[in-house]
Amino acid sequence: MPKIYIIDVTNRDGVQTAKLGLSKLEKTMINIYLNGMGVFQSELGFPTTRHESLYLQANLELAEMGVLKPIRLEGWIRAIVPDVETAFKMVPNIRHLNLSISTSNQMIDGKFQGRKKKDDIINDMVEAVDAAWALGAESIGVNAEDASRADLDFLIKFGLAAKEHRADRLRYCDTLGYDNPFTIYETVRALAENIGMPIEQHCHGDLGLAVANSIAGAKGAIDGGQDAYINTTVNGIGERAGNTDLVAVILAATKSKGFAEKYQLGGSIDLSKAWKIAKFASYAFGVPIPVNQPGVGANAFAHESGIHADGVLKDPQNYELYGFEELGRGEAELVETGREISAGEYSGISGFTHVMGKIAGKVAIPFASREEATEVLELVRYANVESQKPLVEDELLFIAKYPQIAKKLLTLTPLE
Repeated sequence: MPKIYIIDVTNRDGVQTAKLGLSKLEKTMINIYLNGMGVFQSELGFPTTRHESLYLQANLELAEMGVLKPIRLEGWIRAIVPDVETAFKMVPNIRHLNLSISTSNQMIDGKFQGRKKKDDIINDMVEAVDAAWALGAESIGVNAEDASRADLDFLIKFGLAAKEHRADRLRYCDTLGYDNPFTIYETVRALAENIGMPIEQHCHGDLGLAVANSIAGAKGAIDGGQDAYINTTVNGIGERAGNTDLVAVILAATKSKGFAEKYQLGGSIDLSKAWKIAKFASYAFGVPIPVNQPGVGANAFAHESGIHADGVLKDPQNYELYGFEELGRGEAELVETGREISAGEYSGISGFTHVMGKIAGKVAIPFASREEATEVLELVRYANVESQKPLVEDELLFIAKYPQIAKKLLTLTPLE
């Protein structure tokens, strides 16, 4: 039976959100959390963008070291040969790619202004796929941008050409959140049946339907006989009204009425990591988690009305579909209200040693000497300069454990 796999695009689509962004260390931590959660693949960034190259190389080194395993790390580029060549020049060890090109009449006419026709779109795509294979790609997804406004016959032709050139998946992009669960089901099922390759759903929330559309599209792909891949972002962060929320779509796939009996997640998703990754993304992006966010919102397990409170105290299943413990919630959160020392861009060795000593009660910090501690402090200072907020414990531990990787993450080389 075909399965559903999660491809998280927080580090590509999420960071494209207007007025928001992540430091390279924060993006790396997102990848580490996604890996721990059991997510199949992370779209970790743009291998044609100069300021991303060292970050991408550093994360691929972490994969080689076994730190980022078994998650696959994939880069996003345009489906044109120059982008493929640039990607492999700047990030020679990139092995997984998604190649994207517009497919709707609106975008072909509106973006290319008569310079490209539909045949040109397909030609550009297949030439880019061939180039990626020739340069060492191990998996390739082909993205049909604005697919929900494209002609179905053209999408089938586009997908068949991608399949002929050995692409692994077709990404059906509901770029403007235009679909609804009924239309996306029918379209994705038709694509799966007529093309015969796995289909990704990339859905946006402009109409508030991203999670519902992703689930319906996955059902369409599987009913059409193919594996389904759902694109997500942590906390639904994304352009305009956001993307399919990672935690919400996992809950929908595993907890909604009768769905999981036939449509199962591939791999092993550890939902107990949900609370930690949602909190970190909220802190890193500087965007509070909405109180009514499924699973991780402050009110997701809050009860006040008499009937509800009485019912949940007698049996939580009266008013809760799933337990808060399943998402890694339930521990008390402590907030400093007295003296507090934090590590930042102007910290000295005494304050830094104090901060790391507090963490050491939980995890041993193996500083061999004061010089080694000073080296790590210098990296922490630079990381704070980049993020402009105190680092969380996991970031401090990462820098202490992998200082050379951290140095690469914190290095930017502007054009001269």
